Amino acid sequence: MAHNAHGELALQLKQQARQLGFDPVGLAAVPAGERLGLRTAALERWLAAGYQADMAWMADPRRRAVEQLLPGVRSLLAVGLNYYVATERAPGSLKVARYGWGRDYHRLIDGRLRRLGRWLEKQVPGVRWRACVDSAPLLDKAWAEEAGLGWIGKHGNLIHRKRGSWLLLGHLLTSLELPADAPAQPLCGSCSRCLPACPTGAISEPFVVDSRRCIAFHTIENRDAELPAAIATALEGWVAGCDICQEVCPWNQQPLASSNDPDLQPRPWLLDLRAESALQWGDEEWDEKLRASALRRIKPWMWRRNLRASEGNHV
Repeated sequence: MAHNAHGELALQLKQQARQLGFDPVGLAAVPAGERLGLRTAALERWLAAGYQADMAWMADPRRRAVEQLLPGVRSLLAVGLNYYVATERAPGSLKVARYGWGRDYHRLIDGRLRRLGRWLEKQVPGVRWRACVDSAPLLDKAWAEEAGLGWIGKHGNLIHRKRGSWLLLGHLLTSLELPADAPAQPLCGSCSRCLPACPTGAISEPFVVDSRRCIAFHTIENRDAELPAAIATALEGWVAGCDICQEVCPWNQQPLASSNDPDLQPRPWLLDLRAESALQWGDEEWDEKLRASALRRIKPWMWRRNLRASEGNHV
């Protein structure tokens, strides 16, 4: 395929991705530039420090070698799905991280990327591709940064200058060589508002999140019967994930486009969650409420544990 034909195909691929609701979108070449090597080294240091707590999958060696996910990969299309919905939770209700308000984003992004892969196959028969969401062992934020979607902020989330950090990421790996976009430039500057904002001090230094102190980690991943006291007393009403470091970010204070994607609209119960009533729900009721939700990862007994902890120190 001639070089200009590759350029044309890259434009069409991005256009198709936007039609599927993704924005921003960008391309990175494989192997990547020098910065990805630095991000990989940072992951090594993070793992060596034990910051992954018991998330053993973070150490999967494939995370450091994208070629193992798709042998012969030459390009990667990074996509962002805006999950900001301009709505407020009811006053006095408990707090659930925004990413869990709508349908399970893993399924949404995976399904849409597969449609994109099939479209690509029609254009270039025999092309190989693979769809990846964050459950795949890929340095997803580093690759999104490489593809120009945004930069990794001091809280460890990807920030886009117009959409802030409310972006769910996906990647389409392909054996096609497509022209790469310029990597994003970091724009946090001297701002470090997210560091002191964390009530448990989980952002131990810029760009380093210690999962062992993170409310999101403990409410979603921790499988112990009780939360550690230092976490339980500092929940500030968060019972499923935590958005504090994102809420204080100046890039999220600007007027943001609200998603009208039907799959991302909030389930009403998540915006008006009360411990006294939710503690009465049986496992079947939780099962019903969490159907097709990313928050299914939090088992009913864990919801009860988190709710009881938050009841003791609700703000």
